[in-house]
Amino acid sequence: MDKKLTKSDTLWIAIEKAGSINAYVQQQLKSNGFLVSRRDTDNMSAHELKKYKLELKAESEQKRTLKKSAWKAYKANHIVHLGEGIYWTDDTSNDKWDLDNAPKRRLENQLPNLTRVKQLAEVLALSISELRWLCYHREVATQSHYNRFEIPKRSGGVRAIWSPRPKLKKAQRWVLREILDHLLVHGAAHGFLAGRSIATNAMEHTDSQVLIKMDIEDFFPSISWKRVKGVFRKAGYNEQIATLLALLCTESPRQIVKKGDKELYVALADRCLPQGAPTSPAITNVLCLSLDRRITSMTTKAGMRYTRYADDLTFSYPAKRKKLPETSRLIGGVKRILGEEGFKVNTKKTHIIRQSNTQEVTGLIVNGKGMPRVNRKLKRQMRAALYNLKQGKALPEGESLQRLQGYAAYIAMTDRKLGIEMLRMLKN
Repeated sequence: MDKKLTKSDTLWIAIEKAGSINAYVQQQLKSNGFLVSRRDTDNMSAHELKKYKLELKAESEQKRTLKKSAWKAYKANHIVHLGEGIYWTDDTSNDKWDLDNAPKRRLENQLPNLTRVKQLAEVLALSISELRWLCYHREVATQSHYNRFEIPKRSGGVRAIWSPRPKLKKAQRWVLREILDHLLVHGAAHGFLAGRSIATNAMEHTDSQVLIKMDIEDFFPSISWKRVKGVFRKAGYNEQIATLLALLCTESPRQIVKKGDKELYVALADRCLPQGAPTSPAITNVLCLSLDRRITSMTTKAGMRYTRYADDLTFSYPAKRKKLPETSRLIGGVKRILGEEGFKVNTKKTHIIRQSNTQEVTGLIVNGKGMPRVNRKLKRQMRAALYNLKQGKALPEGESLQRLQGYAAYIAMTDRKLGIEMLRMLKN
């Protein structure tokens, strides 16, 4: 069923048919009898001059009303402006950054063929004004499209999570499903991808002589909205569509400030990937294609294995190999590549772990030739919690049934029999 046209839609169709706003205004003035033919006033009588002036005044007022309605219709069908520091033009003609083979690129990646703003708004089930509202940038905003909360870090401190509110989240999920999930990522990436997990990531590093773990500093915040726009440009979208998609997927880190009875959301830096948006992990995987390719090439030559799970980089040297690599040279090479790709190593989280110590990758033990496995401490804690529940005892403070179910599912990833048995016990 075709979408019902609004009054603004109908008006804009008439303006486009006329050729421009000015042409439409002139057309309407003439057809409604308000267009006044200009005449020489030198030989007019006082009565004629008064009448002529009244006609001009009526024309001017009608012209002002028509232009106001036309501008309203224009805004309903165009973005117009996107806020402070964001370049925008409604001119959709080609620019020098457009790919020569853009339609082919979109077709190859099975991406929606979006070339006009109205098309993007329609597939997102939004009006132009709603799309502008979701993308609009303000340095100081009175409301936010995100809910902020904090979770504890394993290394101490807290991590701020910005979770998009329903309307924005729905739009982001469409972008993830219809665009980002179709873009190319490297085989070394294991985070947030169908068929890959912490278990597949860890499996690559079993039975290692040496395990090297590195971490990218401020991974999500280091990816600016302009880099995100580059992802969509490279996918084959024009400047307007890529700009809007990038703004939908990014936000400035903000501080919530109280001013009287109002909350203000003050931008602390440029827009970047928010940790909590469904699109953020997929964008990092696409952006890291070059990074993963370069590191894989380097480590393959050294006889090493490499995987990346979000911002966690893992390298290992198989036990069957005799000659150990120079770890300092590897770490130096990774730092150089990361720097050239716009990232920075978190030196505090670089660890070299020998075979004689516990080697852990994304939370799983990988010592020996067997499958990666959950550490014994967690299994003991889970057994104790299940025993206490069976005895009718309350869970410890901060613990929940949902959390225990998550641990059981986590265990099932590498020890299916034990994990499923624990899930069954939690349901009874």
